[in-house]
Amino acid sequence: MNYYSLNHKAPNTTFKNAVIKGIAPDKGLYFPETITALPKSFFDSIDNLSHSEIAFEAIKQFVSPEIPEEILKTIVEETLSFDFPVVKLNKNISTLELFHGPTMAFKDVGARFMARCLGYFNQNNDREVTVLVATSGDTGGAVANGFLGVKGVNVVILYPSGKVSDIQEMQLTTLGQNIKALEVHGTFDDCQDMVKTAFLDEALTSQMQLTSANSINVARWLPQLFYFMFAYKQLHKQHKDIVFSVPSGNFGNICAGMMAQQLGLPIKHFVASNNANNVVTRYLISQLYEPKPSIQTISNAMDVGAPSNFIRIQEIYKNNFDALKSNLTSYSYSDKETKEAMLEMYKNYNYVADPHGAVGYLGCKDYLKEKPNAHCVFLETAHPTKFLDVVEEVVQVKQALPSQIQSVMGKEKESTIISTYDDLKAFLLKK
Repeated sequence: MNYYSLNHKAPNTTFKNAVIKGIAPDKGLYFPETITALPKSFFDSIDNLSHSEIAFEAIKQFVSPEIPEEILKTIVEETLSFDFPVVKLNKNISTLELFHGPTMAFKDVGARFMARCLGYFNQNNDREVTVLVATSGDTGGAVANGFLGVKGVNVVILYPSGKVSDIQEMQLTTLGQNIKALEVHGTFDDCQDMVKTAFLDEALTSQMQLTSANSINVARWLPQLFYFMFAYKQLHKQHKDIVFSVPSGNFGNICAGMMAQQLGLPIKHFVASNNANNVVTRYLISQLYEPKPSIQTISNAMDVGAPSNFIRIQEIYKNNFDALKSNLTSYSYSDKETKEAMLEMYKNYNYVADPHGAVGYLGCKDYLKEKPNAHCVFLETAHPTKFLDVVEEVVQVKQALPSQIQSVMGKEKESTIISTYDDLKAFLLKK
């Protein structure tokens, strides 16, 4: 499989190069040249397949022939070493829990898959690779955990100071070894801009090999399509019209779901559930795509004012607004509404959700007002204890900490404070 830049000003390249480079020389995101739908028989027999078998069949066209099939099977099995349960709240709404991995966030899958791909590509390479990644919350911890101790790979994580939860910060600042954290005076968008600038800085790239582990990297983004297939397997016998409500920040997750749909997965519709950072909600009303500075909310992983992956979504629909709008609805919610939804789920269903999942739940409720016969699945993208202060304030019940969270509590934080791109550059050149 080859990949092309969505800016169309760079040569096409292989999966290996797309993973190692992260972003194209023309600053465009990489996108696969072809998407070949899986046969209908695959979905007809999905009940007989394990998670690893489903994932292998779904992903192999995007990585072949550069990763041999037997190696790819091992990578997939190691990536998916935890469960992805669907929990039913009522006859019309379920949640897909994506927080059962080592850092209790949906990004564990993409980070673990990418780390293993990069480890395979780098096994005979004497030149070290530096993974440079911006995080609005969960990406940092998932990438840190996924790449911890990987030979020949250094990880540098940029995160906005004071704008991630305490536990999220602990997960990316306490591991040591090959993981370094940079605390940025600014927003997630500032962090992301610094990362993109670094990729295009020849003074850096001539001296070190940089790649990214944000969802801009194809190896981080594409494996997220697995979740949607796992949910379909659990629900398709009971429900015909399955809709996914995805809490959306950088739009990698919902874009991956749309890729699953392109592979033939019978998904009826998508809902992009936004917090106050609602550039896509506004776009679907006005047809004007106008990124704005991000706004801080209690669902911080979605505090993205310029979602990188939306250009991939536009590519899937060939930049046809009507085609996109027929498959995507979007709503936006305030922190107040998010807290009310958290309390409602706890009181009505005895279900404790994190703020991101609560935004997804609200998207389900609004969509079902228009399409009451659908079954809407919202993605619960992180364990509620990662947002302990908000969750306990809302439900007024002390939450037990899972072992994954307990393991980072009390460890010493190690981070370097930076303010500008020049600070980042100086840090990288000093390494």
